[in-house]
Amino acid sequence: MQYKISVLIFLKDPSGRFLMLQRAKSPNKGLWSPIGGKLEMPKGESPFECAIREAKEETGIDLTEKDLHLFCMAAEKAYEGKTHWLMFLFDCSKALESLPADFDEGNFSFFSREEIDQLAIPETDRDGLWDIYDKYHDRFVALKVDCQPGQPLDFQLEELIPADKITPAANAKG
Repeated sequence: MQYKISVLIFLKDPSGRFLMLQRAKSPNKGLWSPIGGKLEMPKGESPFECAIREAKEETGIDLTEKDLHLFCMAAEKAYEGKTHWLMFLFDCSKALESLPADFDEGNFSFFSREEIDQLAIPETDRDGLWDIYDKYHDRFVALKVDCQPGQPLDFQLEELIPADKITPAANAKG
């Protein structure tokens, strides 16, 4: 199986509700998830560039790197028994002022964090993604997840950087 590299972006409205997309395509057709997409690897696109592009394409919001906090890198092994995913998860500090128009990849709605637990969401999201967001969205964590079909999901923490050790890109010296 080959790796696919993707991003997920956690966008919120001014009241703190999360933007969710009910997917019209695989993977996760019919299920609700944060927006995102695959890196354009032939172009050498970075995860930040991909998150900015996908947010613009899917919602119309203009973001910069300063609007995004990379809080998780997750390697999913054998997702649905079909592929491996290397995912970069971003929390966005810029609020989305209105609900985007539906498009060919699905329809949108805003949900509170509590409402998300009641939605039809992918198994990996229910068993880990939202717990990861709740625990780590203000810091950085690297995880690997064994998603072998017929087996319970196995999440393993590979690295955790506490919030007080995070240096925002705007203040980084290089």
